[in-house]
Amino acid sequence: MDKVFYVTTPIYYVNDVPHIGHAYTTVIGDFLARFHRLDGYDTHLLTGTDEHGEKVWQAAAAAGEETQTFVDQISRRFRAAWEVLDIGYDDFLRTTEERHKKVVAEVLRRLHANGDIYHDEYEGIYCVGCERFLTDKELVEGKCPDHQLEPERRKEGNYFFRMEKYRTWLRDYILAHPGFILPSGYRNEVLSLLGEPIGDLSISRPKGRVPWGIELPWDGDHVAYVWIDALLNYISAIEFGSGEKYGRYWTVAQHLIGKDILKPHAVFWPTMLKAAGIPLYKRLNVGGFLVGADGRKMSKSLGNVVDPFELARKYGADAVRYYLLKDTVYGQDGAVGEASLVERYNADLANDLGNLLARVRALLIRHLGGVLSAPRILGGDQEIVDAGTALAGTARALVQDMKIYASLEEVMQFVRLLNRYFNDEETWRLARDPVQKERLGTVLYNVVEGLRIVSVLLEPAMPRKAAEIRSSLGLGNYTMEESGRWGLSPPGTRIPQEAPILFPKIDLNGGAGAGDAPEETEDQEPKEPEEMSQQISLEEFSRTELRIAEVMEAEKVPGTDKLLKLTLSLGQERRTVVSGIAQSYEPGELVGRKVVLVANLKPARLRGIVSEGMVLAALGEGDRLALVGPDQDIQAGAVVR
Repeated sequence: MDKVFYVTTPIYYVNDVPHIGHAYTTVIGDFLARFHRLDGYDTHLLTGTDEHGEKVWQAAAAAGEETQTFVDQISRRFRAAWEVLDIGYDDFLRTTEERHKKVVAEVLRRLHANGDIYHDEYEGIYCVGCERFLTDKELVEGKCPDHQLEPERRKEGNYFFRMEKYRTWLRDYILAHPGFILPSGYRNEVLSLLGEPIGDLSISRPKGRVPWGIELPWDGDHVAYVWIDALLNYISAIEFGSGEKYGRYWTVAQHLIGKDILKPHAVFWPTMLKAAGIPLYKRLNVGGFLVGADGRKMSKSLGNVVDPFELARKYGADAVRYYLLKDTVYGQDGAVGEASLVERYNADLANDLGNLLARVRALLIRHLGGVLSAPRILGGDQEIVDAGTALAGTARALVQDMKIYASLEEVMQFVRLLNRYFNDEETWRLARDPVQKERLGTVLYNVVEGLRIVSVLLEPAMPRKAAEIRSSLGLGNYTMEESGRWGLSPPGTRIPQEAPILFPKIDLNGGAGAGDAPEETEDQEPKEPEEMSQQISLEEFSRTELRIAEVMEAEKVPGTDKLLKLTLSLGQERRTVVSGIAQSYEPGELVGRKVVLVANLKPARLRGIVSEGMVLAALGEGDRLALVGPDQDIQAGAVVR
């Protein structure tokens, strides 16, 4: 079977300018397209602008402009926005294009010819923001939940699509195809909606009231309802009815949408396709909302609006892309802000990745003439080799399930493993001993080879920086398949003597590059902890969540002398934590003990176990660790203040 991947963003409504929600979904789409293209897929990414409808007409009138002039301007702003974020779309469709209008007319003719369109007069409550009639059940305190406005009562003659006719079929289809809507919570929401009558869908508006739209083929006094018009972009862009693209891409199509447009995509769209005799798309991926760092909906009056394009100009597109992909769980609502972007960038990119890259380059240039040696792999190197070659398969599976954040975390866990390997091999000591030159060459080769794999797997998130990583190591481009093989960095490769610092630390007050360069760029022994200590603010410390936890189970981690696997209770929640206290405690003496858990650390994989936090311990005499805990009986789950 051919490897073909077709992904679409929503086409964005041009009654307003691009914002963080548009940017997030489009970055997701671009990541998926780049990932699959690297993995050998014939890939097509579609985005564009939705330019018809009552809201657009009203916005143009309010701006005092001709509607076409207005939509031309806004559409150009979307194209410019995607340039700022390095979005490599294959097609950008505008619904005012003739190629789209022809497909809309053709599909409407099909629906009309087979008897699924009829004319009737309807009276109901209408939300101009949603551009559709709502039901009483959809209102919250009498208002549209999405636009916080009371809907208007309207009565008018329109054409209707017999959507109710296909309700049972759609429900059965979704039940039979559990992967059709992801995440599963949205699938369940749609199934609940389809559990009772959904009625028919008004698919036209009187031209006398809404003059801006595509005329119905059989009645020029009506224009197509904007959702009927807009949804068809997914097939008009790939030449439905005439083009080879349609046959190649359509049945593998995956849509990316926000949860606010779930019903049109999960109910209107598939029933229309079924009625028109068109196969369904493969999958609907539903994303959550992004809110301000304070957890509230973004608002200029609250001062918590995040402008992704300004952040990209300030910190670089790759930093913004990586942050949005790594710090948000697709399908869930997520809080975003400049401070958390800087924190994520400094932790993952400047400290973990950038520092390692600078250190390996420094040792190669100073001690090996900047040339990669042919490695002699020993038993102690095998963990790195095995982890590196397995990484692409792990990332591929996670991306398939839309767990992009987890895929990137796996890559960063491997970067941290490379850092530990670099330190554990004591490269600074190897560099001082002429007898150990061959071993030094092997260790540095393995780190470079690991960074090659890392760069490929990070490329969909950070296309420019990933290429620069390889360039700074004297390497070219590689495919996803090649990232699953070890030893492809050619021995004898000469790395550039000069290369820019790719991930300078960011000072939030000074912007990118205002902070320090990565530490330990020379071949030196790591600094002792007291040398590296630094003061933090009360605000920084307050972000640490400490909670009382009770040890329910404890066992040694096979193959290690230092690690214990702890099962902790936080009252209503259980956590698994891997802790390096095995040389200080026997598992049996820990059960029932109360400890202090750092509860808001991101999960980390240690020896194949996902560790969900860290228990606190103090270093006592003889290097024995002493667990920190309460001096009286405190309920598990209590917050430490």
